Amino acid sequence: MLDQILNLVKQYGQQTVVENPDVPNEYNNQVMAEAASTITNGFQNMASGGGLQGILSLFTGGGGQNQGQGGSGILSNPIVSMMVGHLANRLVSNMKLNPATANNIANNIIPNVISNMVSKTVSSDPQDSGFNLNSLIGSLTGGGNAGGGGFDFQGLLNQVSGGQNTGGTNIGDIISQVTQNAQQHQQSQQSGGLANLISGFFK
Repeated sequence: MLDQILNLVKQYGQQTVVENPDVPNEYNNQVMAEAASTITNGFQNMASGGGLQGILSLFTGGGGQNQGQGGSGILSNPIVSMMVGHLANRLVSNMKLNPATANNIANNIIPNVISNMVSKTVSSDPQDSGFNLNSLIGSLTGGGNAGGGGFDFQGLLNQVSGGQNTGGTNIGDIISQVTQNAQQHQQSQQSGGLANLISGFFK
């Protein structure tokens, strides 16, 4: 699902970054790579910190399903607002962008990308099949589609969003498994594999 996230950042970054006169052209790719890193690292930090329920609530409407125009409603979600603040700070400190410009970019790209991820993940449209909670959790934990020890997160998402009973699923055990896997995966990535992949995409 990483490819889908990178493509969404590129899509929303076209107007907000590339066509923005306040962003020097030589920084365009760097800004978008920073946005993609903020989103992927944000989810990974949530997963490794035991925050799986926070991620699930974001994808089941607890993150502001009434996103409205431009994903503005989703800003009320603490995960999203944390990512927005992080990205704005990075753009100011690393690329010396004007704080107002940095805030505008962060408040545009992050909510729009995540809002789009959420709507495509809960969509039953075949063309959105690449957006799958199993592949997202798998990419955060290094376990492919079995990031939670083979648990079907997409199935759980469909049940919850459809108002069905989850069948006595022990969410505590799943959170523990995902947290452990995500921590191990995060440690194995310290060599910069993910960062290199993202920066390579925006060249």
